[in-house]
Amino acid sequence: MSTSTLIVIPARMQASRLPGKPMADIAGEPMIVHVWRRAHAAGLGRVVVATDSEEIRDAIRSVGGEAVMTRADHASGSDRVYEAINKVDPDSEAEYIVNLQGDLPTLEPHLVDACIAPLRSKGPHIVTLAAEISEEAERDNPNVVKVVATPVGSPNLLRALYFTRAVAPYGEGPFYHHIGIYAYRRSALERFVALRPSPLEQRERLEQLRALEDGMRIDVAIVDTVPLGVDTPADLERARQLLNNRAADIAARGS
Repeated sequence: MSTSTLIVIPARMQASRLPGKPMADIAGEPMIVHVWRRAHAAGLGRVVVATDSEEIRDAIRSVGGEAVMTRADHASGSDRVYEAINKVDPDSEAEYIVNLQGDLPTLEPHLVDACIAPLRSKGPHIVTLAAEISEEAERDNPNVVKVVATPVGSPNLLRALYFTRAVAPYGEGPFYHHIGIYAYRRSALERFVALRPSPLEQRERLEQLRALEDGMRIDVAIVDTVPLGVDTPADLERARQLLNNRAADIAARGS
């Protein structure tokens, strides 16, 4: 594992649509443990869960993971991540910081590397992920955030111009579903959390617009899969089904 990368998973119990979801049982383990395992499986660096809940902390420590307690009054996951890195890495050894959502129990570990890789070249302050939308219902769904972006040389790497809940851009061509995983240069995260919420961020309710409005460069790596984000009871049941089926397939191959 590299000491230059620190993966932080912010997790809190007070989610508005699904309270207590980090501890929701999926295939015999809390959801946050599944996310921690998948981040650890990426093998890219130290993985830390940042939380204000002793229950979450204890669940992670019970499986040998690392968790750090953070303040309860953070306005965003980014703020929680920033507090956590200053606690666990006070000497700033980590150059790259990954903000990995704690509600992605089906995350494919290679997506973490896909998010970090573009930072190893000069240019972007932040990197995130997106996948091409194949279902028209997703294109029209305001809960599916779209990224408007332009190619930067590689066919699988774009530069973000805007993020929106609307259908954009106009005209023929692909639409991209934004995946909320972020890799920051440490200096970029420091700059970001020092900024005040911006007008477009508040209008669209999309935190990443704060960075764009301040002139920061966000690159977007295009991937071929969208991890299931658990926001509702229906999402949770789908995650349980997916992971139970996966466990059954592994057991069948081993028998």
